Amino acid sequence: VQLQASGGGLVQAGESLRLSCSGSTLTLEGFGIGWFRQAPGKEREWVSYRGSRDGTRDYADSVMGRFTISEDVAENTVYLQMNSLKPEDTAVYYCAAANPWTIVRGREEHEYEYWGQGTLVTVSS
Repeated sequence: VQLQASGGGLVQAGESLRLSCSGSTLTLEGFGIGWFRQAPGKEREWVSYRGSRDGTRDYADSVMGRFTISEDVAENTVYLQMNSLKPEDTAVYYCAAANPWTIVRGREEHEYEYWGQGTLVTVSS
């Protein structure tokens, strides 16, 4: 397993969670890292992107201002801080890694080569 996503759980609306994406054989600093999510019965959608070494941070409109992507280089981990959670944020969240030369905007699944196994976030109303 090259990527490991963790930190999901059950929370109430308005609460926060922090997801982690850890690299085992990958040094995440050198990769573009994306977070995606898939809600029950829906297609997987892009949530956030962290550019490789260029400081780029990008967010889907639905999470802008509530979610923040960050990283701890020493821990080889990228985080997704999720605040003010809503029931519609309920989904399995995936992290993915892309070689820098495959990234266009970091918003499409096909740009990513490596995927974590997903972690479930459930937000109750």
